[in-house]
Amino acid sequence: MKPKRLAVARFWYEGNAFSPAPAGMPEFEQYEWMEGPSALELMRGTAHELGAVAAFADAHPDWEVVVLRCAAALPAGPIDDAVFERFIDELRQGLQAGQLEGGWDAVYLSLHGAAITGRRETPELEIARMVRGLLPETPLGASFDLHGNLPPEWAGVLDYASAYRTHPHIDMAETAARVLAALSRMAGGGLQTRKALLNERIVLPSINMRTAAGPMRLLEEVARDAAAGAVLDVSVFGGFPYSDTAHTGASVFAVSDASRDPTGAEAAAAAETVMARIRASADQFRIRLPSAEDALAAALADTRPGLIAVTDSGDNPLSGGGGDTPGLFRALVAARPDVPALFASFADPDTVRAALAAGVGAGMDVALGGRHGPQFGAGVHVRAVVERLTDGEFRNTGPMMTGITRSCGQSVLLRLEDTPSVRVIVTERITPADDPAFYALHGVDPARLRLLCVKAKNHFRAAFAERCIDIIDCDVPGPACQDLTRLPFRHTHIQAS
Repeated sequence: MKPKRLAVARFWYEGNAFSPAPAGMPEFEQYEWMEGPSALELMRGTAHELGAVAAFADAHPDWEVVVLRCAAALPAGPIDDAVFERFIDELRQGLQAGQLEGGWDAVYLSLHGAAITGRRETPELEIARMVRGLLPETPLGASFDLHGNLPPEWAGVLDYASAYRTHPHIDMAETAARVLAALSRMAGGGLQTRKALLNERIVLPSINMRTAAGPMRLLEEVARDAAAGAVLDVSVFGGFPYSDTAHTGASVFAVSDASRDPTGAEAAAAAETVMARIRASADQFRIRLPSAEDALAAALADTRPGLIAVTDSGDNPLSGGGGDTPGLFRALVAARPDVPALFASFADPDTVRAALAAGVGAGMDVALGGRHGPQFGAGVHVRAVVERLTDGEFRNTGPMMTGITRSCGQSVLLRLEDTPSVRVIVTERITPADDPAFYALHGVDPARLRLLCVKAKNHFRAAFAERCIDIIDCDVPGPACQDLTRLPFRHTHIQAS
């Protein structure tokens, strides 16, 4: 019997309109730009959407799975439109070639939902519309990050959608598997769907969007309760404020079985149930965070044994931070802690090159932070000793994107001369410091630290919540700062916290 054919493509990117970091072809090639059977081999067994695709292919020999262009990059500024246009042209050509080779029985898109380009506010919707235009009758499904900003038009394009249920995102593969299972049912003629999507542009700061507790956990519980009867899936999107688009804000996407909900009334009712809870709980997301100085003072005053982390969410690389803001580091240097402390990390290729030239054991004068300009503070000048150099290659061992190989470029571990208890990691590329393997690469055992100052937000907690006796979030000027009134929004109405 002729196998069914599944086309797979991926465009996973979270755009921060205020980020100083570029999002051009090098950033995608360094992170994820792949296609074909090798993509599945690389991702097989990982906690990644393409890991789920590989598992689907292995479990369904009656399907031919064809991986077309897959692209992703770390969150940063708007994508260069030339990159997006190359992606969509390659995807179009791949789909057209597949039509000539026997057609497609389903299409799966791994998306984020908050991508932006220099000229486009909703490039992912453009991708889906292109697919729908080529294949008007082919089942089309997509998985999303729960930080997507989704306009209502998505409901008229997709047959099925599902978003991550967890933040930190440790269910990427499970989310993809839900969509793939639905597409398999649709391709066999066993399922048709109705959809409803509500977006009232309610802006929710993401720092208080963890699903283990708090208002987002309650929203997820309401969504799970609403996914009953004819309703197959209810996805809550907290939104990503820093994209600053006309549709930035929280949304709800509900999908129902058309055989039991022919008018879509149940899908609409489920979406409204969750949206009503979003309206009622919006103020619970708007919390205030301490300054860097106050957060460090609290950490250093704590007498309990164990590791304490202070996180700078304003420069979190997974929110579009550039690894460059100096606020938390300046406060750390001023505090002069006498306990083992680490700052992770700055992205500064010039400092890395200088350290490589100087060699291990050499002293050097460096200015850390502010290399993109003084809008978030001037750099901090310190004297440091080169303690360790690395090639920057590591494989994630934590619960988020487990097994994925990453590179921070070449990197250096520095020790401050004036405060020898303080060390600093500096990398060639912007890199999230949220996986234990990143620290192992630099010869650092977090269990032997007292204080870890890290440019990170909620994803850091996936691997470190149980390793720390406390994690103190602070608000420091940066492209992803908690106080949204600090940023020059153009399209999004911001309510003060």
